Amino acid sequence: MTHDHQIHTLMKTNRRLCTVALLFALACVRACAAEAESETGFISLFNGKDLTGWGFKTNNFVGQTVSNDGRYSATNGVFVVHPHEPRIVEAIWTTREFSNDFVLKLEFRASVNADSGIFIRKPQLQCRDYLVAGPYKQLKKYKPQDWNEIIVTVKDGIAHCECNGEVLEDALKVPASGPIGLEADRGQMEYRRIRLKEE
Repeated sequence: MTHDHQIHTLMKTNRRLCTVALLFALACVRACAAEAESETGFISLFNGKDLTGWGFKTNNFVGQTVSNDGRYSATNGVFVVHPHEPRIVEAIWTTREFSNDFVLKLEFRASVNADSGIFIRKPQLQCRDYLVAGPYKQLKKYKPQDWNEIIVTVKDGIAHCECNGEVLEDALKVPASGPIGLEADRGQMEYRRIRLKEE
């Protein structure tokens, strides 16, 4: 086998491996979106591939994988909140508002001492590396630097919020209508499987 033939064979093999990896990544993204849709009545607020359906108050990011300021991005089914130096607080919102009672479910993974938040119509539920950054340092089921689930149930203007089944806020007052938002503050935060069911 000539040297040129070996290089050609190696390049063909690499192309095939890249194609397989790409197809696998696309399948994972589709599976995440399909899983959210398969829960009865739930709609996915994040399609797993870009920031469609989200934006700042003055714009939206239809088809974009990264926000204009680079603080938010979508990759492989994960909604990533990036840190910024010097520290600047930012918020991204769903382009849709929700006025009915609803259940919001999502999973998050916080880097060490990360500080983010979930805006429920407007008020913020702190979403952090809780055992280090607080305020819910007493949690027993929180998994540092791993995926954790938050469930927010809004009924009659009151939000009941849990992390892995433990109560964060029992009666957080929220407005009659508003979007869902994610805060960028300190450290990296990742979100996935963001879905909502209106009652």
